[in-house]
Amino acid sequence: MKHVTPTEVTSDARVKGPTRRALAKLQTRNKVLAAARKLFSEHGYEGATIRDIAAAAGMSTGAVFANFADKSDLFRDIMLSDTAKLNGEMREAVARARGVEDAILKVFAAGYAFYKSQMPLARAAFSISWSPQEGEGFRKLEPLAEVQQIILEQLTLGVERGELSQEAEVKLRAQMLWDAYLANYRYAIFEGWSSEALQARARDQVRVILAGARRG
Repeated sequence: MKHVTPTEVTSDARVKGPTRRALAKLQTRNKVLAAARKLFSEHGYEGATIRDIAAAAGMSTGAVFANFADKSDLFRDIMLSDTAKLNGEMREAVARARGVEDAILKVFAAGYAFYKSQMPLARAAFSISWSPQEGEGFRKLEPLAEVQQIILEQLTLGVERGELSQEAEVKLRAQMLWDAYLANYRYAIFEGWSSEALQARARDQVRVILAGARRG
Protein backbone atom coordinates (compact mmCIF):
# COMPACT_ATOMS: atom_id res chain seq x y z
CA MET A 1 0.00 0.00 0.00
CA LYS A 2 1.37 3.35 -1.02
CA HIS A 3 2.09 5.78 1.79
CA VAL A 4 0.57 9.20 1.07
CA THR A 5 2.47 12.11 2.57
CA PRO A 6 0.73 15.24 3.89
CA THR A 7 2.36 17.19 1.09
CA GLU A 8 0.75 14.95 -1.52
CA VAL A 9 -2.64 15.28 0.14
CA THR A 10 -2.34 19.07 0.11
CA SER A 11 -1.24 19.00 -3.50
CA ASP A 12 -4.21 16.82 -4.50
CA ALA A 13 -6.58 19.14 -2.66
CA ARG A 14 -5.27 22.12 -4.58
CA VAL A 15 -6.05 20.42 -7.90
CA LYS A 16 -9.76 20.21 -7.04
CA GLY A 17 -11.94 22.95 -8.45
CA PRO A 18 -14.39 25.14 -6.56
CA THR A 19 -17.24 23.46 -4.72
CA ARG A 20 -20.83 23.56 -5.93
CA ARG A 21 -21.63 25.96 -3.15
CA ALA A 22 -18.83 28.29 -4.22
CA LEU A 23 -19.93 28.13 -7.85
CA ALA A 24 -23.53 28.85 -6.87
CA LYS A 25 -22.42 31.84 -4.80
CA LEU A 26 -20.33 33.15 -7.70
CA GLN A 27 -23.25 32.70 -10.09
CA THR A 28 -25.54 34.62 -7.73
CA ARG A 29 -22.98 37.38 -7.37
CA ASN A 30 -22.58 37.70 -11.14
CA LYS A 31 -26.36 37.87 -11.63
CA VAL A 32 -26.61 40.66 -9.08
CA LEU A 33 -23.76 42.56 -10.73
CA ALA A 34 -25.30 42.20 -14.19
CA ALA A 35 -28.68 43.43 -12.95
CA ALA A 36 -27.09 46.30 -11.03
CA ARG A 37 -25.01 47.39 -14.01
CA LYS A 38 -28.13 47.51 -16.19
CA LEU A 39 -30.14 49.53 -13.68
CA PHE A 40 -27.28 51.90 -12.84
CA SER A 41 -26.78 52.47 -16.58
CA GLU A 42 -30.49 53.14 -17.11
CA HIS A 43 -31.40 55.06 -13.95
CA GLY A 44 -28.15 56.27 -12.39
CA TYR A 45 -26.98 55.61 -8.85
CA GLU A 46 -29.83 57.25 -6.95
CA GLY A 47 -32.51 55.81 -9.24
CA ALA A 48 -31.53 52.17 -8.74
CA THR A 49 -32.58 50.58 -5.45
CA ILE A 50 -31.47 47.30 -3.91
CA ARG A 51 -35.05 46.06 -4.22
CA ASP A 52 -35.08 46.87 -7.95
CA ILE A 53 -31.70 45.21 -8.43
CA ALA A 54 -32.82 42.08 -6.60
CA ALA A 55 -36.01 41.89 -8.68
CA ALA A 56 -34.08 42.33 -11.93
CA ALA A 57 -31.72 39.54 -10.86
CA GLY A 58 -34.67 37.29 -9.98
CA MET A 59 -33.79 36.92 -6.32
CA SER A 60 -34.52 38.31 -2.87
CA THR A 61 -32.94 41.38 -1.32
CA GLY A 62 -31.46 39.01 1.25
CA ALA A 63 -29.50 37.29 -1.51
CA VAL A 64 -28.12 40.65 -2.59
CA PHE A 65 -27.05 41.55 0.94
CA ALA A 66 -25.46 38.12 1.33
CA ASN A 67 -22.98 39.18 -1.36
CA PHE A 68 -22.71 42.95 -0.93
CA ALA A 69 -22.78 45.14 2.17
CA ASP A 70 -24.89 47.85 0.53
CA LYS A 71 -25.55 49.62 -2.76
CA SER A 72 -22.29 51.56 -2.68
CA ASP A 73 -20.37 48.30 -2.21
CA LEU A 74 -22.10 46.87 -5.27
CA PHE A 75 -21.42 49.98 -7.33
CA ARG A 76 -17.78 50.02 -6.22
CA ASP A 77 -17.35 46.45 -7.49
CA ILE A 78 -18.73 47.46 -10.89
CA MET A 79 -16.49 50.49 -11.13
CA LEU A 80 -13.41 48.53 -10.09
CA SER A 81 -14.08 46.03 -12.86
CA ASP A 82 -14.84 48.71 -15.45
CA THR A 83 -11.87 50.91 -14.62
CA ALA A 84 -9.49 47.96 -14.65
CA LYS A 85 -10.78 47.09 -18.14
CA LEU A 86 -10.50 50.72 -19.23
CA ASN A 87 -6.92 50.88 -17.98
CA GLY A 88 -6.07 47.97 -20.25
CA GLU A 89 -7.68 49.71 -23.24
CA MET A 90 -5.81 52.92 -22.47
CA ARG A 91 -2.48 51.11 -22.29
CA GLU A 92 -3.18 49.40 -25.61
CA ALA A 93 -4.04 52.77 -27.11
CA VAL A 94 -0.88 54.56 -25.95
CA ALA A 95 1.23 51.69 -27.27
CA ARG A 96 0.14 52.81 -30.76
CA ALA A 97 0.67 56.52 -30.12
CA ARG A 98 3.00 58.76 -32.10
CA GLY A 99 4.40 61.13 -29.57
CA VAL A 100 3.28 62.45 -26.20
CA GLU A 101 0.38 64.60 -27.40
CA ASP A 102 -1.08 61.75 -29.44
CA ALA A 103 -0.68 59.43 -26.44
CA ILE A 104 -2.62 61.73 -24.10
CA LEU A 105 -5.36 62.22 -26.69
CA LYS A 106 -5.65 58.46 -27.06
CA VAL A 107 -6.05 58.13 -23.28
CA PHE A 108 -8.88 60.68 -23.35
CA ALA A 109 -10.51 59.04 -26.38
CA ALA A 110 -10.45 55.58 -24.82
CA GLY A 111 -12.25 56.89 -21.74
CA TYR A 112 -14.94 58.77 -23.66
CA ALA A 113 -15.56 55.83 -26.00
CA PHE A 114 -15.79 53.42 -23.07
CA TYR A 115 -18.63 55.33 -21.42
CA LYS A 116 -20.35 56.58 -24.59
CA SER A 117 -23.14 53.98 -24.39
CA GLN A 118 -23.52 54.15 -20.62
CA MET A 119 -23.41 57.81 -19.66
CA PRO A 120 -25.85 57.32 -16.74
CA LEU A 121 -23.24 55.00 -15.26
CA ALA A 122 -20.59 57.71 -15.64
CA ARG A 123 -22.98 60.22 -14.07
CA ALA A 124 -23.54 57.80 -11.19
CA ALA A 125 -19.78 57.52 -10.70
CA PHE A 126 -19.43 61.30 -10.46
CA SER A 127 -22.40 61.48 -8.11
CA ILE A 128 -21.03 58.96 -5.64
CA SER A 129 -17.45 60.23 -5.92
CA TRP A 130 -18.49 63.59 -4.45
CA SER A 131 -20.93 62.29 -1.84
CA PRO A 132 -19.99 63.06 1.79
CA GLN A 133 -20.28 59.41 2.83
CA GLU A 134 -18.56 57.37 0.12
CA GLY A 135 -16.82 60.01 -1.99
CA GLU A 136 -13.31 60.05 -0.58
CA GLY A 137 -12.94 56.27 -0.55
CA PHE A 138 -14.28 56.02 -4.08
CA ARG A 139 -11.90 58.68 -5.43
CA LYS A 140 -8.95 56.75 -3.98
CA LEU A 141 -9.76 53.47 -5.73
CA GLU A 142 -6.56 51.98 -7.14
CA PRO A 143 -7.73 51.63 -10.78
CA LEU A 144 -8.62 55.34 -10.86
CA ALA A 145 -5.14 56.18 -9.63
CA GLU A 146 -3.73 54.04 -12.45
CA VAL A 147 -5.41 56.22 -15.07
CA GLN A 148 -3.52 59.18 -13.64
CA GLN A 149 -0.37 57.07 -13.61
CA ILE A 150 -0.77 56.30 -17.32
CA ILE A 151 -0.91 60.03 -18.08
CA LEU A 152 2.14 60.69 -15.90
CA GLU A 153 4.08 57.86 -17.59
CA GLN A 154 3.43 59.35 -21.03
CA LEU A 155 4.64 62.78 -19.96
CA THR A 156 7.74 61.22 -18.43
CA LEU A 157 8.43 59.36 -21.67
CA GLY A 158 7.98 62.64 -23.51
CA VAL A 159 10.77 64.15 -21.42
CA GLU A 160 13.00 61.10 -21.98
CA ARG A 161 12.46 61.28 -25.76
CA GLY A 162 13.21 64.99 -25.81
CA GLU A 163 9.68 66.07 -26.78
CA LEU A 164 9.22 67.89 -23.48
CA SER A 165 11.79 69.88 -21.56
CA GLN A 166 13.46 68.63 -18.40
CA GLU A 167 11.64 71.43 -16.54
CA ALA A 168 8.23 70.28 -17.73
CA GLU A 169 6.84 69.71 -14.22
CA VAL A 170 5.27 66.48 -15.35
CA LYS A 171 3.43 65.74 -12.09
CA LEU A 172 1.63 69.08 -12.15
CA ARG A 173 0.81 68.78 -15.84
CA ALA A 174 -0.40 65.20 -15.35
CA GLN A 175 -2.80 66.45 -12.67
CA MET A 176 -3.99 69.24 -14.95
CA LEU A 177 -4.63 66.77 -17.77
CA TRP A 178 -6.48 64.43 -15.41
CA ASP A 179 -8.67 67.31 -14.23
CA ALA A 180 -9.42 68.27 -17.84
CA TYR A 181 -10.25 64.67 -18.74
CA LEU A 182 -12.77 64.43 -15.90
CA ALA A 183 -14.24 67.89 -16.46
CA ASN A 184 -15.18 67.07 -20.04
CA TYR A 185 -17.60 64.35 -18.94
CA ARG A 186 -20.09 66.97 -17.80
CA TYR A 187 -20.54 68.03 -21.42
CA ALA A 188 -21.35 64.47 -22.41
CA ILE A 189 -23.56 63.78 -19.39
CA PHE A 190 -25.55 67.00 -19.25
CA GLU A 191 -25.29 68.43 -22.77
CA GLY A 192 -25.11 65.29 -24.88
CA TRP A 193 -21.79 66.02 -26.56
CA SER A 194 -20.55 63.36 -28.95
CA SER A 195 -17.21 61.60 -28.61
CA GLU A 196 -15.97 63.68 -31.54
CA ALA A 197 -16.90 66.96 -29.83
CA LEU A 198 -15.27 65.83 -26.60
CA GLN A 199 -12.13 64.86 -28.44
CA ALA A 200 -11.97 68.20 -30.25
CA ARG A 201 -12.13 69.99 -26.90
CA ALA A 202 -9.56 67.60 -25.46
CA ARG A 203 -7.22 68.36 -28.35
CA ASP A 204 -7.27 72.07 -27.49
CA GLN A 205 -6.81 71.36 -23.78
CA VAL A 206 -3.86 69.04 -24.29
CA ARG A 207 -2.20 71.47 -26.68
CA VAL A 208 -2.49 74.34 -24.20
CA ILE A 209 -1.36 72.30 -21.18
CA LEU A 210 1.67 70.94 -23.03
CA ALA A 211 2.57 74.19 -24.80
CA GLY A 212 4.84 75.52 -22.09
CA ALA A 213 6.50 72.16 -21.62
CA ARG A 214 7.71 71.64 -25.17
CA ARG A 215 11.35 72.02 -26.01
CA GLY A 216 12.13 75.13 -28.00
